[in-house]
Amino acid sequence: MSSHTLTLGLPSGSLMEATMDLFAKAGFAISGSKRSYRPSVDDPELEIRLLRAQEISRYVEHGYLDAGITGRDWIAENASDVHEVVVLPFSKVSARPTRWVLVVPEDSPIQSVRDLDGKRVATEAVGMARRFFEKAGVKVEVEFSWGATEVKVPDLVDAIIDITETGSSLRANKLRIVETLMESFPVLAANQTAWKDSWKREKLETLALLLKGALNARDLVGLKMNLPEGNLKNLLEALPALRNPTVSPLAHPGWVAVETVIEEKIVREIIPRLKALGAEGIIEYPLNKVVH
Repeated sequence: MSSHTLTLGLPSGSLMEATMDLFAKAGFAISGSKRSYRPSVDDPELEIRLLRAQEISRYVEHGYLDAGITGRDWIAENASDVHEVVVLPFSKVSARPTRWVLVVPEDSPIQSVRDLDGKRVATEAVGMARRFFEKAGVKVEVEFSWGATEVKVPDLVDAIIDITETGSSLRANKLRIVETLMESFPVLAANQTAWKDSWKREKLETLALLLKGALNARDLVGLKMNLPEGNLKNLLEALPALRNPTVSPLAHPGWVAVETVIEEKIVREIIPRLKALGAEGIIEYPLNKVVH
C-alpha cells in the first residue's frame, strides 16, 4: 500500500446512498458503487472499499483500512480501538441520529428493563445488549438476530433491541419502545497507526473539513439581491434572518448588492418581504459547502 494513498471504507447497504451524496457535495465523484466493492473515485490519493457498516471499524482497527465511515454504535459494538476524526451528523433519511431501542409489543406487560429478568431478547448488537443488561443487573438470554428482528416478538422472543431512525417501522409493527440504549451518528474513524502518519493525518483532516462543510450547507442557500442604499437599514432591521450579510456598492450610484446565507425553509417567506422592501434582482442559489 502506497504511503501516499489513503484506503477508506464506506458503508454499503442502507447508508450508502446518503454517504455517496455527502461525498458528492464535498467534491468527490465516486462511480461504480452499485457494481463493485472497489468503486472508483476522482482523487488519485484515495482508494474506496464498500463494506458493511458493522465490519468497518474492525478492518480499520487491524489496519486493512486506513480509515472508514461507520456508526459510532458499531465501533462500540466491536469495541474497536480507533481514532475518531470527526462526527458526521447524517443518517439514511434525515439529520437525526439513529437509536438503538429496547422494544416490546404494544400489548406486552413488560414496562421496564427489570421486567425482562429471565426473558429472551433478540438483537444484531449482542455485545451492546449484554453490556446494557449487565449494567442494569438484569439476567437476560441475548441471542443474535440475522435480520427482520421486529417480526420475532412475541412468538420467538420476549423483546428485541433494534435500530430505528424515525420509529415508523416499529409503529407499523405495533411495537413499543421501553428504553433507548444509545444514539449514534456516523463517524470518520482512523486506524491509530495511520493517524500518526503525517501525510495520512493531513489527508484525513482535509477530508473531515470538506465533509463537515457539506453537512453545514445541507439546509442553507445563498441569497443575493440589489437594493437602493437608502433602504438597507430598514431591510436589515425588518429581516433579522439576514445575519452578517455582505454589502457591496454597485456601479449604479445609490445602489448596493446584498449577499447572505440563510436557511432554505424560510426563503419562500422572506423573498416577498425583500421585494416589498425595495430589493430587485433577487437570486437564490444552492450551496455545496459552508466551512466555518
